[in-house]
Amino acid sequence: MSQSRTTAGGAMRTSFGFAQVGEGEKQGRVNDVFHKVAQRYDMMNDLMSAGMHRVWKDAMVTALNPPKDRPWHSLDVAGGTGDIAFRIVEASRGNAQVDVLDINGSMLEVGRERAEKRGLADNLAFVEANAEDLPFEDGSFDAYTIAFGIRNVPDIPKALGEAYRVLKRGGRFLCLEFSEVDTPLLETLYEKWSFNAIPRIGQAVTGDGEPYRYLVESIAKFPNQENFAAMIRNAGFSRVTYTNYTGGIAALHSGWKL
Repeated sequence: MSQSRTTAGGAMRTSFGFAQVGEGEKQGRVNDVFHKVAQRYDMMNDLMSAGMHRVWKDAMVTALNPPKDRPWHSLDVAGGTGDIAFRIVEASRGNAQVDVLDINGSMLEVGRERAEKRGLADNLAFVEANAEDLPFEDGSFDAYTIAFGIRNVPDIPKALGEAYRVLKRGGRFLCLEFSEVDTPLLETLYEKWSFNAIPRIGQAVTGDGEPYRYLVESIAKFPNQENFAAMIRNAGFSRVTYTNYTGGIAALHSGWKL
């Protein structure tokens, strides 16, 4: 799928999967996708990753290593249903406060309901806003996380710039995203699964395969590990690294505001 990938996030601004859309159109279309899948978000990620997203998210929060002995403030972007935020609060033994930001109100509503059921609502704030224009002061957060959301942001360089702006000095950026598989056989199998099976399963389970088709295509268009790491550096971050999970099906990108 490498031949389909963009080499810079700016090219994702008018890319809706494999289709090209006009300036300013992508966000509305992405919103429609997530309104449709909000109640089945875990199912969506299970289909996309054969259930491995849960392992990768655990590994992301382990890498973040939120302190367990002092107050700590984190921002989780495109995290409406709370998957990462819940893990952070629990890993911190209740010391972390997490602002969960999402542009999609349907996703946030799912997150609020889940937080109440898990008894974590006091540690969380749910904010409906755009990753490209964060409603926070400079230097507000100890960490910024985003899992499987950056590829759906139209202007990725702008979102990365906002991430840098709202972090404190010494703050950490972590982004978990589907990426480029580094083993030819695995890449072939994963590509067949993604393009042939996932939309059909989505159609059978939910009655609508198109949101799943978009999500598969958006993975194929997203910049590979090296190109995305370069974008993170261009946003001002230091000590930028990435770790591949499951042969590069997903990658965890890390950077620091120093």
